[in-house]
Formats: sequence, structure tokens, C-alpha cells
Amino acid sequence: MNYAETVDYLYRNLPMYQRIGATAFKNDLTNTIALCNALGNPHTKFKSVHVAGTNGKGSTSHMLAAILQTAGYKTALYTSPHLKDFTERIRINGLAVSRQFVIDFVERIKPHIESIKPSFFEITVAMAFDYFAQSNVELAVIEVGLGGRLDSTNVITPVLSLITNISWDHMEILGETLSKIAAEKAGIIKPYVPVIVSETQAGVEPVFRATAHATNSTIIFADQYYKVAKTNDRFNVVAGTGQLQLKCDLQGQYQTKNIAGVLAAVDQLRAQGFSISAAHVQNGLQHAGRLTGLKGRWQKLNDNPLTICDTAHNEAGIKEILNQLHTVNFSQLHWVWGMVKDKDVRKILNLLPADAHYYFCQANIPRAMDATTLAQHANAVGLKGEIIPDVNEAIRTANRHAQHNDLVLIGGSTFVVAEIENL
Repeated sequence: MNYAETVDYLYRNLPMYQRIGATAFKNDLTNTIALCNALGNPHTKFKSVHVAGTNGKGSTSHMLAAILQTAGYKTALYTSPHLKDFTERIRINGLAVSRQFVIDFVERIKPHIESIKPSFFEITVAMAFDYFAQSNVELAVIEVGLGGRLDSTNVITPVLSLITNISWDHMEILGETLSKIAAEKAGIIKPYVPVIVSETQAGVEPVFRATAHATNSTIIFADQYYKVAKTNDRFNVVAGTGQLQLKCDLQGQYQTKNIAGVLAAVDQLRAQGFSISAAHVQNGLQHAGRLTGLKGRWQKLNDNPLTICDTAHNEAGIKEILNQLHTVNFSQLHWVWGMVKDKDVRKILNLLPADAHYYFCQANIPRAMDATTLAQHANAVGLKGEIIPDVNEAIRTANRHAQHNDLVLIGGSTFVVAEIENL
């Protein structure tokens, strides 16, 4: 098979949560363990940092990887989902895995795929671990796909665990309360392995403390040590009696919470012998997106009209986007908006501003909510706009309608952002 045929084989033959939803999620680690055994347990051959959380885990993983890369370490990065190409999920020092490796890996383990019948995510995790082990990486930053306790990545024993925050998302799998969701995220905490929690949240803090106590793990709530605020393009950090200013090319206001977690993680890695200077932190954050290839986090696509995309797709993420909007000067908001079927659509739509003009679209995946159905839900809560199912046609229409001082925003789903032609 060539590369396109290989990826198509993975999509067609392996259940993929991002495309079809909860039916693709496996509620145990059996398949991942079996795959890793077949590969000689590659996940035991490199050091790792494990990153979980409802929102911010992708940005956090990329920022931490950029700092480590800047410090001279051969740094692996595993994230999901990808935006444009499957290889984005698996990187070393910012460079995506080669398409040839993907082809060769699938061909090599096809007998195990046929016998184990893993999910798309399980095979991707095994592929990443095999690639990192073969490449002799010094540290891998591993982002959880969904939840934590039963996520395929949770076969690793990292040198550090990091949990960004807890909010409502994937409740059909993780539970209907924040404490239940937190318990699933806390499942990445391993015995005697320190854990960083980026954000102190009263409702779930006891869950993390109890898990850390049960596993004899040191726990640090980063925002109790680092106070981070954003002014223009600078992140102002207060730690104890000291202050510093940081620049980060990931510009969303919500990155203040993620940066606190990253700084606390750096402290822990230093304590374990990693050599990371203040300059490495400064330079890594300033060029995080460029060094690691991260896209879609409050990313500016155009100046006239100002056009921004963001992958926020759940209640907490959308609230952060609404806060971010208060920092932007514009006359009229044109919002290109699409969602997937398994979100709490009405709850999220009720958060959105009624004075914006919406362009309801749908990503080209089975999970996408039909644009007409989405528009009906939106109209029921007072949101007005037009139905343009194709994402890029919706963007072109929004750009035609927008005046010089208007803002065009694209989002509602990672998969809407993924279809932007000029991303």
C-alpha cells in the first residue's frame, strides 16, 4: 500500500473516535498492552511526561515540547487529533514522522491488527511508541487522547504527570459530574511519580489530592505558585517575590493557565536533573507553535478582515473564547460555526452572542452535525445566520460580508478548523 492507501486502511478497518464517536472507545487497555507486547514494549525504552485535561492539554504539550527541544533534548511529541495530515500526531523535534514509516509500520504489524482488532487510536499510540523507541528520544511528551485512566497512552510510567483542567466533555464516556471526570483524568497519576495540576478548581481538587495521597505522589497546583496574566502580547508571571515577562506565539488569553502548568513542570524536570535554563523557557515559549507545528489555537489567518480560528469545542473552551473576544476591537462578529453530534449542543449555543452573524457549516466526518439541524437548534436560542454546509464556502461568504473593522471567527469543532484551506 502507498501512504494514502495505508491511512485509508486505518480509517476503514479500525474504529476511530474522532470520526464515529463513543462506539470506537475501548474501555480497557488490553489491546494497547497486546500491541506493545508484540512490539517489544517500546514505551518502556524512553522517558516521558504524560499530559491530561479537558482543555489546554494540546497547547501545554506543545509548549513543554518546544522548551525541551530548545534546551537541546531530542524531544518526542504525541498529540491528537491531527488537523491536516495523520503524521502530525507523531513528531520528534517538531518534525512529523515520515509517511514511509507509517506505511512500513502498518505493513509490519498487519497480522497483529487482524488478530487484536485494535481501534484507530490504539494502533496510533503503538506506532508512536515504536517510532520514539527506535529513534532513541530523550524525553517524550505524551498527550492523553480522551480521559486518562482507560486511555491507550496510559500504559506508560512517566517521570511527570500533568493535568490541565476539568470541565464537561465526553460525559457519555467519562461521567456526568466533574468529580467523576476528574477521577478519570487522575487515572494517569502513577505511584511515586510527581503530578502537576495547572488550575486549582474547588470542586475537583480533593479528587486529585486523594489520588496523589493514595499513590504516594507529590502534587503541585501550579496556579498557587505561578500567577500569570496577559497584557497585549506579553505574559506577566509572578512567582513568590520574583517577576518575569514571557512572550508566547500561542496568543490566547486562556494560555495563562497553561503557562502556569508548563512552568511548574519545568521546575519538576529540573529537580530530576534536566538542564533547562530561563533562556530555554523564554525562547521555547516564544516560538512554540513554529517549533512544534501547533495550529488552530487563536490563530490569525488574515488581517483584512481580521480572521481567526480556534479549535475550542466544549463549554469551558467556548467560554474562554468569549473572554478572548473582549480583548479584540471589532464592529461585527461573523462566526463560521459547526459542531459534532455528541456535544451538549443547546448548552453551548446558549453561551454564544446573539448579535453575531452565523454561518452554519459541517465538517466532512460522520460525527458532524448536519448544518441545517445545527441552524435549527441555534434559531431556537435566538441565534441568526445562514446555512452553508461546506466549511470553506462558509468562510468565503463570511469574508465577502465582513467589513474592514469586522471579525471573522471560525470554530465550534476541531474538525471545522481542520478543513480550512489556508491553515
